[in-house]
Amino acid sequence: MKVIVVGSSHGGYEAVRGMLLENPDAEIQWYERGNFISFLSCGMELYLEGTVKDVNTVAYETVDNAEKDGVHVFVQQEIASIDEKNKSVHVKNLADGSERDESYDKLILAIGATPRRLDVPGKDLENLYAMRGRDWAIKLKQKMVDPDLKHVFVIGSGYIGIEAAEAFAKAGKEVTIVDHNPRLLGNYLDSEFTEKLTQEFKENGVNFVGSVNVSEFVGKDGKVSSVKTDQGTFDAELVVETAGVIPNTSLVDGLLDLDERGRIKIDEHQETSVKDIYAVGDATKVPYAPTGELSSIALASNARRQGRTAAANAAGRELKMTAVSGSSALSVFNYHFASTGVKQDTQEKCGVKGAESVLIEDWAVPPFVSEEAGNAKVYFKITFDPTDGRILGGQIMSTRDVTANINTISFAIQQHATVYDLAYADFFFQPGFDRPWNIMNEAAQAAVRKINK
Repeated sequence: MKVIVVGSSHGGYEAVRGMLLENPDAEIQWYERGNFISFLSCGMELYLEGTVKDVNTVAYETVDNAEKDGVHVFVQQEIASIDEKNKSVHVKNLADGSERDESYDKLILAIGATPRRLDVPGKDLENLYAMRGRDWAIKLKQKMVDPDLKHVFVIGSGYIGIEAAEAFAKAGKEVTIVDHNPRLLGNYLDSEFTEKLTQEFKENGVNFVGSVNVSEFVGKDGKVSSVKTDQGTFDAELVVETAGVIPNTSLVDGLLDLDERGRIKIDEHQETSVKDIYAVGDATKVPYAPTGELSSIALASNARRQGRTAAANAAGRELKMTAVSGSSALSVFNYHFASTGVKQDTQEKCGVKGAESVLIEDWAVPPFVSEEAGNAKVYFKITFDPTDGRILGGQIMSTRDVTANINTISFAIQQHATVYDLAYADFFFQPGFDRPWNIMNEAAQAAVRKINK
């Protein structure tokens, strides 16, 4: 069997590794239009801040290692078109200009998404950067040590924008981050958390402005010098655009069924509308555990699950994609936070109405352990259906890293567990690590009392 995998990021990588596990005898061809495979954009901040020194190590895989495992890797080679009737792809070699056709038995597309760029006057000026992929990582790193760069303007306050703002602030730059959302990280956390994080940014020299619309990039000598918005003009020798992504599906437009936003429609086995063609990653949707509906959640963890699912089905073993909750975590200066599932403030966007929540503030470990010894306040919020107690989501934040608790909430959501189940769930107690009642127990007990009022 000959399998072609297109794209080398999270979903593509996992599809290749999955196929090696499922069918070691398969001929696997792996295509990447860039000159570097398997870069992890989610590891970019670690490189920018110097935790990781070599940008080439921020990757799952190398060409040499993949080829040792029998995978035929083709870099700087683009799949220009797909002939589904003859089960072949047309390949363009971007290095030497040659072209050829390759047949396939199974085709797995991990073609991802591209950064959304604002269509406003000045969009062609220099120093308008994205934050996705190895090439942009190298360019951003160079800017961080540019002595002429004083003002950085970040558009978008999701995870990528937050990482960019923090990295440049730590590099000594004056940073402004804006969003059309009134709250920083408004799609990821409820207001009780975002208020604290906005203050944390302010104390570390980052200015956040919400409910902003950018109207123009103003330039000088061909380079951006400021940004006009409906809330004033901001100095900026560098603009980092992190205002979402667009599905990179022009290759399959007219071939595969797409939704209204250009994402590839897939079934529960990752197969597209054309037999033997599978799709994974940011160009698709995933099953959302809290509601049972499909949702667009661009996370590496989701893409990898999809890649493994596609590989299994392409190899002939039936496997359904696991429903996910959109679990994620991040550090912002001194705080660590994580969230999963439905949030109280944005539940209607998820198709949920009437959800209730309980917020608990408590110490990470017993109060007799001092803050100097590592104790810290923990803020935990659980969201649930008041009619049956089913757990729908959770959020946690502290200056102590307690984010792993959210993995438990994510699993509870997947298993349709309730706050009744969680209220007295068995978690270990050791004073150096936790309290006699884990904060999830406390929140669930409070939720039960709220339901039973």
